[in-house]
Amino acid sequence: MMKRRQFIQQISLATAGLSMVPSLAFTNKNVAPRLGVALFTLPKSLSEDFEGTLRMISELGYKELEFFGPYEFSTSAAKEGWKMAANALGFSGSGYFGNSPKKLKEMLDKYGLSAPSIHIDLPTLQENMEAVAEAAHILGHKNVGIAMIPDEMRKNLDDYKKTIDIFNEVGASAKKYGVTFFYHNHGYGHAPMDGIIPFQMILEQTDPELVKMQLDVFWFTAAKADPIKYLEENPGRFVSLHVKDMRELKTFTGDGGNMGEWMGLFPYLADAGTGVLDLKKIMSVAKKSGVKHFFLEKDLTPDPQSALKKSFEHLSGLKI
Repeated sequence: MMKRRQFIQQISLATAGLSMVPSLAFTNKNVAPRLGVALFTLPKSLSEDFEGTLRMISELGYKELEFFGPYEFSTSAAKEGWKMAANALGFSGSGYFGNSPKKLKEMLDKYGLSAPSIHIDLPTLQENMEAVAEAAHILGHKNVGIAMIPDEMRKNLDDYKKTIDIFNEVGASAKKYGVTFFYHNHGYGHAPMDGIIPFQMILEQTDPELVKMQLDVFWFTAAKADPIKYLEENPGRFVSLHVKDMRELKTFTGDGGNMGEWMGLFPYLADAGTGVLDLKKIMSVAKKSGVKHFFLEKDLTPDPQSALKKSFEHLSGLKI
């Protein structure tokens, strides 16, 4: 591994160079954004035929990918924690599916794909940020974030206050190494605790320059929260969306804080455009709010190719 000072210097030079390049994204306000895929949609397919699945995603028209862990640089605890879930999902247990960052970058380039975002566990970001950033700069992961807050870090408001401090620390570390930290919401955090909405507290008490957000449309709706309201009230705060549709309007029976509640709503996931959510309006507001990345996700769908095809046909036709 290169020396830390050398690595930081290289990141600084690269970042300075990028800042001089004019942004080409969203130059036409009426054109749908580059669409991506959150790879948790199809872990089994990727594990069985990784390159073939990349080819399929590319041929359908998607341009961006969001990977999920664990990775070679993940903590031992994170790798161990994934083992049981990996077996159940038919997932290889490798976030890069057995490829080195360099080899993976070659494959992405081959199929015209990029990977601006990854999900990773919080302890790895706390303990191994330098290694995370090295891989991120090879692969173009601008945004590195967590998929959820561990149970023990969100039982009460004091827990959330400690989590907020950790988020600010991780965000500062990420910035030091030239990447951006984000938090992806699940269903919890929207029910009041002592009169306070924890998700709102996270927004207000984390540094907006260090901690960004990824809005999951489905989980926001399931938690009785309004994605449009949050996007309009927090311009520049959300870097990406998980775009999902809902077969019929369904909300959590509890506070949305456990796996059982999440799994209970999986049957209500729908291909984009076939459900009840106004994705055109949500994505339009998101774009105006500064969101740059839109990842289609249909968690663990049994027929990912069909879901991705139908969803792309709908989403790519939206004028937002």
